Amino acid sequence: MSHEIFDGLSVSRETFERLETYVELVQRWNPKINLVSRNSLKDIWTRHILDSVQVYRCADAFKTWVDLGSGGGFPGMVCAIMAVEEAPEAKFTFVESDQRKSAFLRSVARECGANCTVISKRIETVEPLQADVLSARALADLEALLSFCDRHLGKTGTALLPKGASWKKELEAAREEWNFECEAITSLTEPQAVILRIKGVSRG
Repeated sequence: MSHEIFDGLSVSRETFERLETYVELVQRWNPKINLVSRNSLKDIWTRHILDSVQVYRCADAFKTWVDLGSGGGFPGMVCAIMAVEEAPEAKFTFVESDQRKSAFLRSVARECGANCTVISKRIETVEPLQADVLSARALADLEALLSFCDRHLGKTGTALLPKGASWKKELEAAREEWNFECEAITSLTEPQAVILRIKGVSRG
């Protein structure tokens, strides 16, 4: 696998090797705990890895990154692996209520040298985390995600939320309940999808 797949999103050879280790672990664990769909597993580099790298590239400088509903680790674990070299002081926290997926994430963090803590609780029961960056993928609609941002994002923090083709409808619905600044960044892997870069979340 060549790291030329990261067109415009270059990574170092060391980072690429860590990502390869991660992909091998996903492939090994997936039959037991269904981290990603079997269909998407064969396109893991574009559907999951590249998709997550672009989320990382949307972040400002940060010290703390919180990933909610982490599941198989996309985008959070990919971002943590990217940060091993690029932001070595940064700390990542994953919130994942499924114990088996939490065990998987801890195993990946050990093998890839990522600076991660995994909290095996429901998002709404975790003490506010005051994140500089918050990410969540395929977890909930935007309105629900903003309530999680309200709880866990620091005052000057940024939420990076990948969304599919119906993102404009979600945005419209969310604006009825919430105030926030939002920039929509077109996805490199799916032209109709975006990464919503959100700041200043407060109840409307």
